Amino acid sequence: MKIIDSKTGKRIVDVDKELNKKISKADPVKRNVEKGLENEEYSPMDPPEAYDATIISDISYDQMDGFIKKYMDEHKVCIEKLDAFEKALVSFKESNYKLSTEINSVFGDFFDFFDNNLLDHNQREEKQLFPLLHKRLIESGESAEGENPNTAVDMMEDDHIKFIQLGTLTFNLLGLATRLQDDRSRIFTYDVAYNNGRELVELLRLHIFREDNILFPLAQKLISKEEFSTLAN
Repeated sequence: MKIIDSKTGKRIVDVDKELNKKISKADPVKRNVEKGLENEEYSPMDPPEAYDATIISDISYDQMDGFIKKYMDEHKVCIEKLDAFEKALVSFKESNYKLSTEINSVFGDFFDFFDNNLLDHNQREEKQLFPLLHKRLIESGESAEGENPNTAVDMMEDDHIKFIQLGTLTFNLLGLATRLQDDRSRIFTYDVAYNNGRELVELLRLHIFREDNILFPLAQKLISKEEFSTLAN
C-alpha cells in the first residue's frame, strides 16, 4: 500500500524510522505545545458530546457551493467503505481471526480506497480549502487568541495525520500477523490491528461529521462564490 504524507507529499512504505520521524515532526500535541496551546479549549469543533445534534448547521446540502458538495459526496462514499470495513473487522475478530476470502477482499478494497482516494481527498482539502478558510476563521473571530491563533482547520489537519498513523499501522500489523508462526503472537498482533482499525473507523466518522456539519457550513458562510470558483484552480 502506498501511503502519502499529506504534509510532504512523499511516499511512506512501511512503519519504520522514516515514518516515525515524519509523525514526530507533525505531532499535533507537539505542535500545540510549540504554539502554547496545549491546555487551550478553543475549538468550535470540540463540543461536549462528539455527535451533538445542536451543532448541526441550518445550511442544507443543496445550499452548499459545488466545491463543497464535491467533498461531501466523497464523504458519502467513504462512509460506505467504512461500514464495510468495520463489518469485516468484527467478523474477523468473531471468527478468531480466520482470514476468509471475503474478509480479505473487503480489507484489500478498503486499503486501496485509503491509499488512492482518502489521502488524496485530505491533501486536496489542505491545499485548496484550508488555507483560505483558516484565514477567514481568524478574521471572523472563530479562533484561539495568541500570536499563532489556532482554528478548526488545525484540528482537521491533526486528524489527517492521525489517519496516516492508524491506517499505516493497521495495514502493516495485518500483514505482519500473516507471517507469524506462533499462534499466540499472531492472535495478539491481529488483536492490536483490530483495535487500531476500529479506532480509525470511529475517528474518520467523527471527522466527516464535523466537516459536514460544522467546518463546511462555516466555509459556505465565510467564503464568497467568486472565491470558491478559484479554489480548485
